[in-house]
Amino acid sequence: MSLSTSNSADVAEDTARVDGSAREDVFAGKVWPEWQKILFRVAFVFFVSISLPWNPEWYKVVFSIDWANLHYRDPYDVARFGSGLEIFGRTLFGSGLNGYATYVITLIFAVVVAVIWTVAVKVLKKDPQNYIKLNYWLRTIVRYRAGIGIIGFGFTKLLPTQMPYPSLGLLNTDFGDFTLQKIYWLSVGIVPWYQVFAGVVEIAGGVLLFFRKTTFLGAMLLFGALGDIVYVNFAYDGGVHVYSSYFVILSAFLMVQDIPRLYNLFILERYTVPVNYYPTFTKAWQKYARIGIKSAVIGIFLFLFFYLSLVNFLYDPYKQPSTAGIKELRGNYNVTEFRINNKVIPYAPQDTVRWQWATFEKWTTLTFKVNKPTPLDLSNGGGSPMKDISRTFELTGTGGGQRVFHYYGDPVEHVLYLQDKFKAPSGRELGARDATDLSGGAPKPKKKKLKPEDEPDPNWISKAAWINIGDEVKKIDQRAASTRRDREFAEAPKNEKRNRMILTYQTTDGSHVILKGIDQNKDSLYVVLDRVNKNYVLPKSTLDAGKYD
Repeated sequence: MSLSTSNSADVAEDTARVDGSAREDVFAGKVWPEWQKILFRVAFVFFVSISLPWNPEWYKVVFSIDWANLHYRDPYDVARFGSGLEIFGRTLFGSGLNGYATYVITLIFAVVVAVIWTVAVKVLKKDPQNYIKLNYWLRTIVRYRAGIGIIGFGFTKLLPTQMPYPSLGLLNTDFGDFTLQKIYWLSVGIVPWYQVFAGVVEIAGGVLLFFRKTTFLGAMLLFGALGDIVYVNFAYDGGVHVYSSYFVILSAFLMVQDIPRLYNLFILERYTVPVNYYPTFTKAWQKYARIGIKSAVIGIFLFLFFYLSLVNFLYDPYKQPSTAGIKELRGNYNVTEFRINNKVIPYAPQDTVRWQWATFEKWTTLTFKVNKPTPLDLSNGGGSPMKDISRTFELTGTGGGQRVFHYYGDPVEHVLYLQDKFKAPSGRELGARDATDLSGGAPKPKKKKLKPEDEPDPNWISKAAWINIGDEVKKIDQRAASTRRDREFAEAPKNEKRNRMILTYQTTDGSHVILKGIDQNKDSLYVVLDRVNKNYVLPKSTLDAGKYD
C-alpha cells in the first residue's frame, strides 16, 4: 500500500535526480513482501471506490450544467459529486453515525475483491514484483479527488458565506434557545476573518495536492484542518462529520508513504533521501494531455470557482436570502399594541399568543417571538435552494417560540404576503436525523386528511400584486444571474402547505409601524410596532455578504 526505500545503501545510489525511465529501472528490482501487496490491493479497491463518481446522478448533474452561464453551486456540486456519492445504496453524506456504514461496506467489498485478486495472480502465475506504477496512479486519483473537494468547501469560508454573521433576529435570541451546532456556527460567523483563515488553509491544502512534489504538505494541512472539523462536528452535534472524515481518510492515505521516511529522518536521525516513481511521458500527446488536464482542473476549480464564489458572496449569498427587504421597515421593534379579533392582549411574559418583539431584516424576513415552543429544524440552514423562502439559516437550530416568516412585499399597496419558513423536513430533503428529531417542547402535529377548505390557495397573491412585487428570480444583480437559478425557480413547488399571513403596513419613516390583516390562524390581527435602536456589544461584521441597497 505504501512505497518506501529499502535501506540506506539503496538510497545512496539514487541521491542524484534521474529522469522517469531511470527511476522505473531503479524500482524494477524492488520486491514487495506479500503482505504489502495484499494491503495495496485492498487499498486500491477501497480508494478507487470512494474517489470516483459511481453514482449516475453525478453524470446527470455534469451534463445538465450550462457551462456558459454558471452558478457557484454548479462546480460545487461537481466537486461534491452532486447528490452524494452512493455505494451499495449508502450515501457518503449522512449526518448520523450510520453514514460511516459507507466506509465499512466499501472496506468489506475491497477485502473480498483483494482476496479474489490475490488468488487470481497466484493461479495465473502473474504475480508482479511490486505495484509501483499502479500506486502512482492511485495516489494521483486520490490527491485530485481530495484537492477538488476541499477547494469547494474552502471558498465558502474564504468568502464567508458558509457560517454567516448573525441576523438581527438571531442577535435577539436567548443563548439557551440555540442548539449546540447553531452556537458553533454563529461563533465562527461573528469572526469572519477567522473563517477566511480557515478557508485559506483548506484551499492551500487542496492546491498543494495538485502537484506531486507538494503532496505531503497538502495532505498534512488537510489532515489537520479536517480532523479538527470532524471533532468539532462531534462535539457540537454538527451534521457534516461523515463528509469531513472522508478527507481525513484520503489525506491519511497520501501521507502513509512518507511516514517511514520521516520516522527514519527525525526519530532515528538517519540520512534519508526520498525516491519516488514518476512515469515517463515520451509521446507528445501524453505530455499535452497531462498539461491540459491539470490546467483544466486548476482553471475550473481554482480560478473560475473563485470568481463564481465572489459573485455569490457579493450578490447572492447562499445561506441568507438575496432579495432586499422593504427599506423603511428594517430594524428592531417593540410590540406596543397587539390585538386578535379586535381584542387587546396586554403584554404578559407568559402569554402564548402575543408577540414579544419583532424584527425586519435587511432581506425579506420578519422574525417575532412568542412564548410558545415550536418544532425545531435541525438542518444546517438550507444552503442549496435558490428561493429565499427555503434559505433557513435564520430559523434552523433556534427554539424558544421564535417564528421566522418570509415575505413578498407589495410596495404600491403596502401589503406583506408572509409565509412561515419552517416546514416539517422530510428524510429525502434533509436526512433521517432532521426528519425525526424535532424538539423544543412543541407537540407533534397529528396527521389528518386535508379538507378542501384547508388546501393552500394558489391564488392567495393576486396577479396585480405580483406585478407590483416583481419577479424574485430577477431581483438580484444580473452578474449573479444563472441558468441554475432560472431552472430551480421554475421547478420549485408553487403552492406549499405553510402558515401564511397577509398584512398591510402603515408607516412614514419606519419608526412607528402598524400591521393589520389576517394571521396564520385566519384571525384578524392588529399590531403596533415602535422601532428600538439596540446597541449590541458585538461589533458589526467587516465582511458583509449580499447587496441590499
